[in-house]
Parts: sequence; structure tokens; C-alpha cells
Amino acid sequence: MSPVGRISLVLAAVVLSGAGTANAGEGSWLSGDWYLTVGATGMVAPNFEGGKEYLLSASPIISLGKAGPAARFTSRNDNISLALVDDGGVRAGLTGKFLFSRDDDNADELKGLDPVRWGGEVGGFFEFYPTDWLRARAELRHGIRAHNGFVADIAADAFYDVTPTVRISGGPRVSFASGNYFDAYYGVNAQEAVASGLSEYHPGGGLKSTGLGGAITWKVTEPMTASLFGEYSRLMGPAADSSLVKERGDRNQFMIGVSTTYRFDFTM
Repeated sequence: MSPVGRISLVLAAVVLSGAGTANAGEGSWLSGDWYLTVGATGMVAPNFEGGKEYLLSASPIISLGKAGPAARFTSRNDNISLALVDDGGVRAGLTGKFLFSRDDDNADELKGLDPVRWGGEVGGFFEFYPTDWLRARAELRHGIRAHNGFVADIAADAFYDVTPTVRISGGPRVSFASGNYFDAYYGVNAQEAVASGLSEYHPGGGLKSTGLGGAITWKVTEPMTASLFGEYSRLMGPAADSSLVKERGDRNQFMIGVSTTYRFDFTM
């Protein structure tokens, strides 16, 4: 079984067991205290995944869950999340991600390639704390509209509070994807090869990237935070072997940016 398939089975089991636990309790699972965290990220990053030119962009931050023990750690890499299990040491549930369209308006390097439609990814996540200063998180998501593949992201972050309001954090990241994902973003069929001048390329599934990320986070007030972050990833496997990357892009991908979030607490 592929790495993406194994991660799929593990996350599916966690999410289903969490939903069962929630339904087994007294009363409606929806009743009780909830939180909604919203925010935004502004960053300088490649103009497309695998690109070598950089531009300024922005993206939303959204997280929803039932209130429980205070979260020990959150990261800007965490996608939109709805926790079904949250006991402070283990957190699991549903996750999603928005995907913007990609076409030759984004970069000249994409001319002649079929556009990738806007869409999203939905799936599950699982995170836990091996120690009081380390969090590990895995997400598995399936594409909707933009692509019809799977993406699995795994990250570990060590964190340390320099002061009661300032935290530094960082750690490794690794990402896997299925052939359908790579075909949408990195594949070049015969017609596209003629139109674009790129070599024809038909990818399979496998390792997508490895890298490192870090952040400095400031708790402005109890519900509000601000962060400065940086990320480096190196494209691997089918992504690195793509003619789009080899002939017009760059395996090395850098990102730097700032983000801010605000948490709202409410009862249902």
C-alpha cells in the first residue's frame, strides 16, 4: 500500500472513532462551548507551486472546534479544522483547504498548459504531543474540483516560550500526493507539450516535498495573536521530475510572511 493509502486508513479510523465518542455522550454533540479562530496571512512565495518567480499573496486562516483545554500549540500551516476529539493531548477531526485557480495569467511559464480550476481539499487531521514542547500533526485531504487526488502533509514543531507572550517554534515538514494530484499540477500531456514547448511528462504518486519551517508568535491580547514565519521546501519525486520544474521552475521553494488571528468564544 502507498504512503498516502496508509495515512488515509489511519486518519479515517481516528476521525470515525472520534465521531462515535462524541455521539455516545449525553445530549447533542453540538451543544456546549465552541471557539472560532479567524485571521489572514500575507506572504511572499513562488507565483505557482514549483515556480522560480516570487510574488506577494494572501490567504485566510479559519479554525472551528469545541472548547476544551487551551491549545498548547497552533501553526499557520494548519488548514481549516473542525475538531471532533480535543482533550489537550490529542486532537483529531475534519480539515479543509481552499485552492485558487492556476493558469497562464499567473505566470508566463504556464503558457500552453491546461488551467487548473479553483476548488478545495477536504479530509481529516490528527495531532498529538509526544512531549510538552513538541507537537506532531498529520493531514490527509482529497481534492474537489481543482484535482481528484490525495495530499498528505506531516509536520512536527518544537516550541519554546521566550516570554509569557512571545513564542518561537519550528520543525520539519514532509508531503506526499497521489498521481491524480501530480497530473493536475505537474503533468504535461502530448497536446500541452506541443502548445507549451515543455517535454511530455506523466507522473505517478509519491513523495512531494520535504522541508523546514519556523515562526515567532506574539500574543497581542488573550484572543489575538500575530506571527512572523518562514518556510523552505524542496520538491521531491514526481514534482521534482516534472518538465515544468526542470525546464522552467525551481525545486527549491521559499516563503516568508506575517499572519494574525483572533479567537471568538461562543455557546450553542
